[in-house]
Amino acid sequence: MNPYFNLADWIIIFAYLGGIIALGLWFGKDQHNTRDYFLGNRNTPWWAIGLSIVAAETSALTIIGVPALAYGGNIAFVQMIIGYVVARLILAVVMVPHYLKGEIYSPYQLFSDRLGTSARRTAGGFFLISETLAAGVRVYVVSIPIQLLLGIGVLPAIVLFVGLSLIYTYVGGVKAVIWTDAVQFGLFLLGGLFALGYIPTLVPGGFAAVLAQAAQAGKLHWFNPEFSLHQPFNIWMGVIGGTVLVLSSHGAEQLIVQRVLACKNVADGRKALVLSAALVFPLFLIFLFVGVMLWVFYQGHPFKIPLPEAQPGIKANDFIFPIFMMTEVPHVLKGFLIVAILAAAMSSVSSALTSLASVSTMDFVKGPHGQRSENFYLRFSKGSTVAWAAILILTAYLSREVAFVMNAAFTLRGLTSGALLGGLGLAVFWKGGRAGPVIAGMFAALGVMIWVSQFSWDVTVAGKVEAHKVFWPWFTLIGAAVTLTVAGVANLFAGLKSSATN
Repeated sequence: MNPYFNLADWIIIFAYLGGIIALGLWFGKDQHNTRDYFLGNRNTPWWAIGLSIVAAETSALTIIGVPALAYGGNIAFVQMIIGYVVARLILAVVMVPHYLKGEIYSPYQLFSDRLGTSARRTAGGFFLISETLAAGVRVYVVSIPIQLLLGIGVLPAIVLFVGLSLIYTYVGGVKAVIWTDAVQFGLFLLGGLFALGYIPTLVPGGFAAVLAQAAQAGKLHWFNPEFSLHQPFNIWMGVIGGTVLVLSSHGAEQLIVQRVLACKNVADGRKALVLSAALVFPLFLIFLFVGVMLWVFYQGHPFKIPLPEAQPGIKANDFIFPIFMMTEVPHVLKGFLIVAILAAAMSSVSSALTSLASVSTMDFVKGPHGQRSENFYLRFSKGSTVAWAAILILTAYLSREVAFVMNAAFTLRGLTSGALLGGLGLAVFWKGGRAGPVIAGMFAALGVMIWVSQFSWDVTVAGKVEAHKVFWPWFTLIGAAVTLTVAGVANLFAGLKSSATN
């Protein structure tokens, strides 16, 4: 066990774990069919769904990794959040009416409406593969600091929060996930606000001195007007790349869309997305400023725990916030900060489980014309939730062999996000489209993005040769452009061939 914790800290941690499971079980009771399990009977308040949207996209990796970004650099990541907000507003206006015009369980049903079952299952398959890999990677990366915090091994850490998340997800489905997400969002928001207010009290001169030292060191620099396809972050990545990225993650991927589908009507769906847009910017800004303040604090204080060496998928700086929690925060409050990390970890796991189970059940097993009883599909849904939990544990454990796994989480999602966004756009808005060209476009995008993720070019900077690669914020835009282009060309050739035959 961790020697930096006392009994009060452990009581808070175990009380949280028990309480969140009990809450999930309570809100998730009375599951009678797949509608209850995957749509929550569409009676969940919009504000809870809005909080859940933000919680689902905010993993413990965000709470640990975002401060690390600012600690090692500056707050330029905030440029990405501009696009995150813009995309939600676009989706609220354009896509929510399509999601809620009937009763659908995933965005991939929109493929079958226009293009048939083959296109629907292609899109669903893309999501299942990318989400399994990306979620498994996230689970592994988060388990590294969690083992440091709790004093346990990597595999027990993985099993711990996947297993605990599974309990209430298995019993309560999406309603349990939404309500526990809403509570967990509040916990890690409060954790960030506490750190934001507490760290300046440890620095002579307080908040003003912290900001002055940070500004002098360039830590508050946020705007980069120079366009580039590679690092560092710039405004073009945020406004263009970030917007297109979130149009896919929140518009074409079941992880987030499932929450919008649980809304009562179009008005509630729009309000939920707008609420998430209003919350996501200040949330990320809080944790960026936490990283800046940690940098100022450690300029005048030694690390009481030696900074661990970088491991596959996690940089040395990613340990700084957890080390600060363990060594500089008073007991009891320390327990609450650890709970904030666990809340984010469990939220991201439960979101992955329910979205994977939903697509595998409704898009592949039940399909448009289910022939079995609702009881059978409900049992299958719960069984698939357990199966996906086991797959996530295995994927997370195997990820320890992969170098630079943190960037891999974004890259893996980027391999398919453009194909899913382009395919969904064609399915909804391309009235003369055919299934074959759309599927061809999606597979072409996947192939191109695999190549792009490996491609690099040499650039001489200050007399030194640096290898540059396309940065992940551009992946979705490139993939969507390839999907649209190939589908359009393929459809044209198919039309010409059909005309020649006739």
